[in-house]
Amino acid sequence: MTQSVDLRADTPTGLATKPRVLWVATHPIQYQVPLFQAVERAGALDFEVVYIQRPDARQQGAGFGVAFEWDIPLLEGYRWRMADGVAGRGGLEGFAATWLRQPVQLLRRLQPDVLVLTGWHALPLVQLLLAARCLGIPVVMRGEANALRRRAWRARAAHRMVLAMCRAFLCIGKGNEAFYRGYGVQPSRLFSAPYFVDNARFHAAAEQLELGRDELRSRWGIRRDAVCFLYAGKLEPKKRILDLLAALERACARTTAPMHVLVVGTGALMDEARDFVETRKLPVHFAGFLNQTEMPAAYVAADALVLPSDHGETWGLVVNEAMACGRPALVSDRVGCGPDLIIPGQTGDTFPFGDVDALAQRLADWAQDPGRLGAMGTRARQRVTEGYSVERAVEGLHAAVQAVITRGARGRA
Repeated sequence: MTQSVDLRADTPTGLATKPRVLWVATHPIQYQVPLFQAVERAGALDFEVVYIQRPDARQQGAGFGVAFEWDIPLLEGYRWRMADGVAGRGGLEGFAATWLRQPVQLLRRLQPDVLVLTGWHALPLVQLLLAARCLGIPVVMRGEANALRRRAWRARAAHRMVLAMCRAFLCIGKGNEAFYRGYGVQPSRLFSAPYFVDNARFHAAAEQLELGRDELRSRWGIRRDAVCFLYAGKLEPKKRILDLLAALERACARTTAPMHVLVVGTGALMDEARDFVETRKLPVHFAGFLNQTEMPAAYVAADALVLPSDHGETWGLVVNEAMACGRPALVSDRVGCGPDLIIPGQTGDTFPFGDVDALAQRLADWAQDPGRLGAMGTRARQRVTEGYSVERAVEGLHAAVQAVITRGARGRA
Protein backbone atom coordinates (compact mmCIF):
# COMPACT_ATOMS: atom_id res chain seq x y z
CA MET A 1 0.00 0.00 0.00
CA THR A 2 1.02 3.61 -0.56
CA GLN A 3 3.11 5.09 2.23
CA SER A 4 2.51 8.41 3.94
CA VAL A 5 3.81 11.73 2.64
CA ASP A 6 4.09 15.26 3.98
CA LEU A 7 0.84 17.06 3.28
CA ARG A 8 2.52 20.41 3.65
CA ALA A 9 4.78 19.75 0.68
CA ASP A 10 3.82 20.02 -2.99
CA THR A 11 0.44 21.58 -2.27
CA PRO A 12 -1.53 21.62 -5.55
CA THR A 13 -1.94 25.00 -7.22
CA GLY A 14 -5.26 26.62 -6.47
CA LEU A 15 -5.82 24.93 -3.10
CA ALA A 16 -5.31 26.35 0.36
CA THR A 17 -2.17 25.29 2.21
CA LYS A 18 -4.30 23.01 4.34
CA PRO A 19 -6.76 20.82 2.42
CA ARG A 20 -10.26 21.01 3.87
CA VAL A 21 -11.25 17.51 4.98
CA LEU A 22 -14.67 16.56 6.29
CA TRP A 23 -14.96 13.29 8.19
CA VAL A 24 -18.56 12.09 8.43
CA ALA A 25 -19.66 9.67 11.14
CA THR A 26 -23.11 8.50 12.15
CA HIS A 27 -22.53 9.55 15.78
CA PRO A 28 -19.70 10.18 18.26
CA ILE A 29 -17.77 6.93 18.77
CA GLN A 30 -15.25 6.56 21.58
CA TYR A 31 -12.72 4.73 19.41
CA GLN A 32 -12.56 7.46 16.77
CA VAL A 33 -12.03 10.44 19.06
CA PRO A 34 -8.25 9.90 19.60
CA LEU A 35 -7.80 9.98 15.82
CA PHE A 36 -9.69 13.25 15.49
CA GLN A 37 -7.66 14.80 18.28
CA ALA A 38 -4.37 13.60 16.78
CA VAL A 39 -5.27 14.99 13.33
CA GLU A 40 -6.09 18.32 14.92
CA ARG A 41 -2.77 18.35 16.79
CA ALA A 42 -0.82 17.48 13.64
CA GLY A 43 -2.19 20.63 12.00
CA ALA A 44 -1.68 19.51 8.38
CA LEU A 45 -5.39 19.54 7.53
CA ASP A 46 -8.31 21.92 7.81
CA PHE A 47 -10.15 19.10 9.52
CA GLU A 48 -13.72 18.94 10.76
CA VAL A 49 -16.00 16.10 11.83
CA VAL A 50 -19.67 16.04 10.85
CA TYR A 51 -22.01 13.94 12.96
CA ILE A 52 -25.40 12.79 11.75
CA GLN A 53 -26.83 12.48 15.25
CA ARG A 54 -25.98 12.51 18.96
CA PRO A 55 -27.80 9.59 20.58
CA ASP A 56 -29.23 9.99 24.04
CA ALA A 57 -28.50 7.51 26.85
CA ARG A 58 -31.41 5.27 25.86
CA GLN A 59 -30.41 5.17 22.19
CA GLN A 60 -26.74 4.65 23.11
CA GLY A 61 -27.71 1.69 25.25
CA ALA A 62 -29.64 -0.13 22.52
CA GLY A 63 -28.37 -3.71 22.51
CA PHE A 64 -26.53 -3.28 25.79
CA GLY A 65 -29.67 -3.66 27.88
CA VAL A 66 -28.88 -0.53 29.89
CA ALA A 67 -29.08 3.19 29.16
CA PHE A 68 -25.73 4.95 29.49
CA GLU A 69 -23.40 7.65 28.24
CA TRP A 70 -19.70 7.09 27.68
CA ASP A 71 -17.61 8.32 30.61
CA ILE A 72 -14.80 9.80 28.50
CA PRO A 73 -15.05 13.13 26.59
CA LEU A 74 -16.16 12.54 23.01
CA LEU A 75 -16.43 16.10 21.73
CA GLU A 76 -13.22 17.74 22.92
CA GLY A 77 -9.92 18.46 21.21
CA TYR A 78 -11.14 18.77 17.62
CA ARG A 79 -13.68 20.71 15.53
CA TRP A 80 -17.07 19.15 14.92
CA ARG A 81 -20.59 20.07 13.90
CA MET A 82 -23.96 18.40 13.53
CA ALA A 83 -25.29 17.81 10.02
CA ASP A 84 -28.17 20.01 8.95
CA GLY A 85 -31.48 18.67 7.73
CA VAL A 86 -31.44 15.29 9.47
CA ALA A 87 -34.78 13.48 9.48
CA GLY A 88 -36.04 10.12 10.70
CA ARG A 89 -36.76 8.45 14.01
CA GLY A 90 -33.12 8.51 15.14
CA GLY A 91 -31.24 5.89 17.09
CA LEU A 92 -28.43 3.55 16.15
CA GLU A 93 -30.45 0.61 14.86
CA GLY A 94 -31.54 0.32 11.26
CA PHE A 95 -30.10 1.46 7.92
CA ALA A 96 -32.73 4.21 7.51
CA ALA A 97 -33.06 5.33 11.14
CA THR A 98 -32.00 8.76 9.90
CA TRP A 99 -31.65 10.41 6.50
CA LEU A 100 -30.60 13.78 5.08
CA ARG A 101 -33.12 16.10 3.44
CA GLN A 102 -30.52 17.97 1.35
CA PRO A 103 -27.17 16.17 1.16
CA VAL A 104 -25.98 18.05 -1.93
CA GLN A 105 -26.71 21.42 -0.35
CA LEU A 106 -24.93 20.32 2.82
CA LEU A 107 -21.71 19.59 0.94
CA ARG A 108 -22.00 22.76 -1.12
CA ARG A 109 -22.24 24.77 2.06
CA LEU A 110 -19.32 23.04 3.82
CA GLN A 111 -17.11 22.97 0.67
CA PRO A 112 -14.71 20.11 1.46
CA ASP A 113 -11.72 19.31 -0.71
CA VAL A 114 -11.98 15.70 0.47
CA LEU A 115 -14.83 13.81 2.12
CA VAL A 116 -14.09 10.86 4.44
CA LEU A 117 -16.96 8.42 4.98
CA THR A 118 -17.03 5.72 7.64
CA GLY A 119 -18.78 3.05 5.61
CA TRP A 120 -22.07 2.55 3.80
CA HIS A 121 -24.08 0.94 6.61
CA ALA A 122 -26.33 3.97 7.18
CA LEU A 123 -28.47 5.84 4.65
CA PRO A 124 -26.93 9.31 5.28
CA LEU A 125 -23.48 7.96 4.41
CA VAL A 126 -24.76 6.62 1.09
CA GLN A 127 -26.57 9.90 0.43
CA LEU A 128 -23.37 11.84 0.96
CA LEU A 129 -21.41 9.44 -1.24
CA LEU A 130 -23.85 10.11 -4.08
CA ALA A 131 -23.84 13.86 -3.37
CA ALA A 132 -20.04 13.96 -3.45
CA ARG A 133 -20.05 12.18 -6.80
CA CYS A 134 -22.55 14.70 -8.12
CA LEU A 135 -20.34 17.61 -7.00
CA GLY A 136 -17.00 16.07 -8.00
CA ILE A 137 -15.70 15.88 -4.42
CA PRO A 138 -13.23 13.01 -3.92
CA VAL A 139 -14.26 10.46 -1.30
CA VAL A 140 -11.93 8.51 0.96
CA MET A 141 -13.65 5.46 2.40
CA ARG A 142 -12.91 4.02 5.84
CA GLY A 143 -15.19 1.02 6.09
CA GLU A 144 -14.92 -2.13 8.20
CA ALA A 145 -15.90 -4.84 5.71
CA ASN A 146 -13.45 -7.71 5.33
CA ALA A 147 -12.89 -10.67 3.04
CA LEU A 148 -13.49 -13.34 5.68
CA ARG A 149 -17.10 -13.97 4.62
CA ARG A 150 -18.70 -14.98 1.34
CA ARG A 151 -21.34 -12.66 -0.04
CA ALA A 152 -24.31 -13.10 -2.34
CA TRP A 153 -24.10 -11.66 -5.84
CA ARG A 154 -26.53 -8.87 -4.93
CA ALA A 155 -24.30 -7.71 -2.10
CA ARG A 156 -21.25 -7.89 -4.35
CA ALA A 157 -23.00 -5.84 -7.02
CA ALA A 158 -23.91 -3.18 -4.46
CA HIS A 159 -20.35 -3.13 -3.14
CA ARG A 160 -18.96 -2.61 -6.65
CA MET A 161 -21.18 0.42 -7.14
CA VAL A 162 -20.16 1.92 -3.80
CA LEU A 163 -16.45 1.29 -4.22
CA ALA A 164 -16.45 2.69 -7.76
CA MET A 165 -17.44 6.08 -6.33
CA CYS A 166 -14.45 6.28 -3.96
CA ARG A 167 -11.03 7.67 -4.85
CA ALA A 168 -9.08 6.07 -1.99
CA PHE A 169 -9.51 3.66 0.89
CA LEU A 170 -8.17 3.61 4.43
CA CYS A 171 -7.43 -0.04 5.22
CA ILE A 172 -7.99 -0.91 8.87
CA GLY A 173 -6.32 -4.30 8.54
CA LYS A 174 -5.41 -7.24 6.32
CA GLY A 175 -8.95 -8.54 5.90
CA ASN A 176 -10.22 -5.08 5.02
CA GLU A 177 -7.47 -4.62 2.43
CA ALA A 178 -8.25 -8.05 0.96
CA PHE A 179 -11.91 -7.04 0.67
CA TYR A 180 -11.01 -4.04 -1.49
CA ARG A 181 -8.50 -5.98 -3.56
CA GLY A 182 -11.16 -8.62 -4.17
CA TYR A 183 -13.19 -5.98 -6.00
CA GLY A 184 -10.26 -4.95 -8.15
CA VAL A 185 -9.24 -1.81 -6.26
CA GLN A 186 -5.69 -0.91 -7.31
CA PRO A 187 -2.95 -0.90 -4.65
CA SER A 188 -2.22 2.78 -5.38
CA ARG A 189 -5.65 3.64 -3.94
CA LEU A 190 -5.15 1.68 -0.70
CA PHE A 191 -3.64 3.34 2.38
CA SER A 192 -2.83 1.61 5.64
CA ALA A 193 -4.66 3.17 8.60
CA PRO A 194 -4.72 0.33 11.15
CA TYR A 195 -7.62 0.00 13.56
CA PHE A 196 -6.55 1.06 17.02
CA VAL A 197 -7.62 2.04 20.50
CA ASP A 198 -6.06 4.59 22.82
CA ASN A 199 -3.12 2.31 23.63
CA ALA A 200 -1.49 4.78 25.99
CA ARG A 201 -4.64 5.25 28.09
CA PHE A 202 -5.29 1.53 28.47
CA HIS A 203 -1.65 0.71 29.15
CA ALA A 204 -1.28 3.43 31.79
CA ALA A 205 -4.51 2.42 33.52
CA ALA A 206 -3.52 -1.26 33.53
CA GLU A 207 -0.10 -0.54 34.99
CA GLN A 208 -1.67 1.48 37.78
CA LEU A 209 -4.16 -1.29 38.58
CA GLU A 210 -1.74 -4.23 38.52
CA LEU A 211 -0.75 -3.82 42.17
CA GLY A 212 -4.39 -4.24 43.17
CA ARG A 213 -5.02 -7.25 40.92
CA ASP A 214 -5.78 -9.63 43.79
CA GLU A 215 -8.38 -7.24 45.16
CA LEU A 216 -10.02 -6.91 41.73
CA ARG A 217 -10.20 -10.67 41.37
CA SER A 218 -11.69 -11.01 44.83
CA ARG A 219 -14.38 -8.46 43.95
CA TRP A 220 -15.54 -10.67 41.08
CA GLY A 221 -15.15 -13.99 42.88
CA ILE A 222 -12.09 -15.14 40.93
CA ARG A 223 -9.82 -17.59 42.72
CA ARG A 224 -6.29 -16.33 43.14
CA ASP A 225 -4.84 -19.44 41.46
CA ALA A 226 -7.40 -19.64 38.62
CA VAL A 227 -6.74 -18.71 35.01
CA CYS A 228 -9.45 -16.16 34.23
CA PHE A 229 -10.86 -15.80 30.73
CA LEU A 230 -12.63 -12.53 29.98
CA TYR A 231 -15.66 -12.10 27.72
CA ALA A 232 -16.22 -8.40 27.00
CA GLY A 233 -19.10 -7.22 24.84
CA LYS A 234 -22.82 -7.29 24.30
CA LEU A 235 -24.53 -10.57 25.06
CA GLU A 236 -25.94 -10.90 21.57
CA PRO A 237 -26.07 -13.81 19.12
CA LYS A 238 -23.15 -12.77 16.90
CA LYS A 239 -20.70 -12.75 19.83
CA ARG A 240 -21.54 -16.34 20.83
CA ILE A 241 -21.38 -16.11 24.62
CA LEU A 242 -23.07 -19.53 24.86
CA ASP A 243 -20.24 -21.13 22.86
CA LEU A 244 -17.79 -19.90 25.49
CA LEU A 245 -19.90 -21.14 28.40
CA ALA A 246 -20.38 -24.56 26.80
CA ALA A 247 -16.64 -24.76 26.14
CA LEU A 248 -15.91 -23.86 29.75
CA GLU A 249 -18.08 -26.75 30.92
CA ARG A 250 -16.15 -29.17 28.71
CA ALA A 251 -12.79 -27.71 29.69
CA CYS A 252 -13.59 -28.13 33.38
CA ALA A 253 -14.27 -31.82 32.71
CA ARG A 254 -10.88 -32.24 31.00
CA THR A 255 -8.58 -30.73 33.59
CA THR A 256 -8.41 -30.02 37.28
CA ALA A 257 -6.55 -26.78 36.60
CA PRO A 258 -8.67 -23.98 38.12
CA MET A 259 -10.27 -21.60 35.65
CA HIS A 260 -12.89 -18.86 35.67
CA VAL A 261 -14.84 -16.79 33.15
CA LEU A 262 -15.56 -13.12 33.82
CA VAL A 263 -18.41 -11.80 31.67
CA VAL A 264 -18.48 -8.03 31.15
CA GLY A 265 -21.54 -6.77 29.32
CA THR A 266 -25.28 -7.13 29.11
CA GLY A 267 -27.72 -7.89 26.35
CA ALA A 268 -30.46 -10.09 24.95
CA LEU A 269 -28.80 -13.40 25.94
CA MET A 270 -28.16 -12.48 29.57
CA ASP A 271 -30.98 -14.57 31.06
CA GLU A 272 -30.11 -17.60 28.95
CA ALA A 273 -26.43 -17.29 29.84
CA ARG A 274 -27.19 -16.98 33.56
CA ASP A 275 -29.49 -20.00 33.46
CA PHE A 276 -26.78 -22.05 31.70
CA VAL A 277 -24.20 -21.13 34.35
CA GLU A 278 -26.52 -21.70 37.32
CA THR A 279 -27.78 -25.05 36.05
CA ARG A 280 -24.26 -26.38 35.52
CA LYS A 281 -22.67 -24.56 38.48
CA LEU A 282 -19.86 -23.14 36.37
CA PRO A 283 -17.15 -20.78 37.70
CA VAL A 284 -18.52 -17.65 36.01
CA HIS A 285 -19.16 -14.13 37.28
CA PHE A 286 -21.38 -11.63 35.45
CA ALA A 287 -19.99 -8.15 36.08
CA GLY A 288 -22.62 -6.35 34.00
CA PHE A 289 -21.92 -3.27 31.91
CA LEU A 290 -18.63 -1.46 32.50
CA ASN A 291 -17.92 1.95 30.98
CA GLN A 292 -14.70 2.91 29.23
CA THR A 293 -12.72 4.01 32.28
CA GLU A 294 -13.81 0.87 34.14
CA MET A 295 -12.72 -1.62 31.48
CA PRO A 296 -8.97 -1.74 32.33
CA ALA A 297 -9.87 -3.26 35.70
CA ALA A 298 -11.52 -6.20 33.95
CA TYR A 299 -8.50 -6.77 31.70
CA VAL A 300 -6.15 -6.65 34.68
CA ALA A 301 -8.28 -9.09 36.67
CA ALA A 302 -8.27 -11.52 33.74
CA ASP A 303 -5.43 -13.51 32.21
CA ALA A 304 -6.73 -13.59 28.62
CA LEU A 305 -9.59 -12.40 26.45
CA VAL A 306 -11.87 -14.78 24.56
CA LEU A 307 -13.91 -13.59 21.55
CA PRO A 308 -15.90 -16.43 19.88
CA SER A 309 -17.82 -14.17 17.45
CA ASP A 310 -19.11 -14.88 13.95
CA HIS A 311 -18.50 -12.82 10.78
CA GLY A 312 -20.50 -9.96 12.26
CA GLU A 313 -17.39 -9.10 14.29
CA THR A 314 -15.76 -7.18 11.47
CA TRP A 315 -12.83 -6.29 13.73
CA GLY A 316 -13.20 -6.64 17.53
CA LEU A 317 -11.56 -3.65 19.21
CA VAL A 318 -11.81 -5.35 22.62
CA VAL A 319 -8.85 -7.40 21.38
CA ASN A 320 -6.83 -4.20 20.93
CA GLU A 321 -7.90 -3.09 24.41
CA ALA A 322 -6.90 -6.38 26.02
CA MET A 323 -3.55 -6.40 24.26
CA ALA A 324 -2.84 -2.79 25.23
CA CYS A 325 -3.37 -3.99 28.82
CA GLY A 326 -0.91 -6.84 28.30
CA ARG A 327 -3.36 -9.69 27.81
CA PRO A 328 -3.35 -12.25 24.96
CA ALA A 329 -6.54 -13.11 23.08
CA LEU A 330 -8.25 -16.27 21.88
CA VAL A 331 -10.57 -15.54 18.95
CA SER A 332 -12.59 -17.48 16.39
CA ASP A 333 -11.32 -17.60 12.83
CA ARG A 334 -14.18 -15.34 11.75
CA VAL A 335 -13.17 -12.37 13.91
CA GLY A 336 -11.88 -9.59 11.66
CA CYS A 337 -8.79 -8.64 13.66
CA GLY A 338 -7.46 -12.19 13.82
CA PRO A 339 -5.15 -12.02 10.77
CA ASP A 340 -3.63 -8.80 12.11
CA LEU A 341 -3.33 -9.19 15.84
CA ILE A 342 -3.16 -12.92 16.51
CA ILE A 343 0.16 -14.67 16.02
CA PRO A 344 -0.60 -18.20 17.25
CA GLY A 345 1.37 -19.03 20.36
CA GLN A 346 2.86 -15.53 20.44
CA THR A 347 0.06 -13.00 21.01
CA GLY A 348 -2.83 -15.44 21.38
CA ASP A 349 -4.52 -18.11 19.33
CA THR A 350 -7.50 -18.86 17.08
CA PHE A 351 -10.01 -21.69 16.85
CA PRO A 352 -12.57 -22.70 14.20
CA PHE A 353 -15.77 -20.72 14.58
CA GLY A 354 -18.56 -22.64 16.29
CA ASP A 355 -16.27 -25.54 17.24
CA VAL A 356 -17.02 -25.69 20.96
CA ASP A 357 -14.79 -28.72 21.44
CA ALA A 358 -11.79 -26.94 19.92
CA LEU A 359 -12.44 -23.88 22.07
CA ALA A 360 -12.70 -26.09 25.16
CA GLN A 361 -9.34 -27.64 24.38
CA ARG A 362 -7.69 -24.20 24.02
CA LEU A 363 -9.15 -23.15 27.40
CA ALA A 364 -7.91 -26.32 29.06
CA ASP A 365 -4.45 -25.99 27.50
CA TRP A 366 -4.08 -22.39 28.62
CA ALA A 367 -5.37 -23.17 32.12
CA GLN A 368 -2.76 -25.93 32.47
CA ASP A 369 0.10 -23.69 31.38
CA PRO A 370 -0.63 -20.24 32.87
CA GLY A 371 3.03 -19.25 32.87
CA ARG A 372 3.10 -18.63 29.13
CA LEU A 373 0.15 -16.22 29.21
CA GLY A 374 2.24 -13.43 30.70
CA ALA A 375 4.84 -13.72 27.95
CA MET A 376 2.13 -13.76 25.29
CA GLY A 377 0.55 -10.69 26.89
CA THR A 378 3.84 -8.81 26.70
CA ARG A 379 4.18 -9.62 23.00
CA ALA A 380 0.53 -8.70 22.43
CA ARG A 381 1.05 -5.28 23.97
CA GLN A 382 4.11 -4.75 21.81
CA ARG A 383 2.17 -5.70 18.67
CA VAL A 384 -0.63 -3.17 19.12
CA THR A 385 1.71 -0.45 20.36
CA GLU A 386 4.02 -0.71 17.37
CA GLY A 387 1.63 -1.57 14.58
CA TYR A 388 -1.91 -0.54 15.52
CA SER A 389 -1.65 2.99 16.86
CA VAL A 390 -3.29 6.34 16.34
CA GLU A 391 -0.05 7.66 14.86
CA ARG A 392 -0.14 5.15 12.02
CA ALA A 393 -3.82 5.88 11.38
CA VAL A 394 -3.06 9.61 11.07
CA GLU A 395 -0.24 8.88 8.63
CA GLY A 396 -2.61 6.84 6.50
CA LEU A 397 -5.22 9.58 6.42
CA HIS A 398 -2.64 12.20 5.46
CA ALA A 399 -1.32 10.00 2.67
CA ALA A 400 -4.78 9.30 1.26
CA VAL A 401 -5.77 12.97 1.28
CA GLN A 402 -2.54 14.00 -0.42
CA ALA A 403 -2.98 11.31 -3.08
CA VAL A 404 -6.53 12.22 -4.08
CA ILE A 405 -5.77 15.95 -4.13
CA THR A 406 -2.64 15.43 -6.23
CA ARG A 407 -4.48 13.21 -8.69
CA GLY A 408 -7.26 15.76 -8.91
CA ALA A 409 -4.81 18.55 -9.66
CA ARG A 410 -3.16 16.46 -12.37
CA GLY A 411 -6.55 15.73 -13.89
CA ARG A 412 -7.31 19.45 -14.12
CA ALA A 413 -3.92 20.33 -15.59
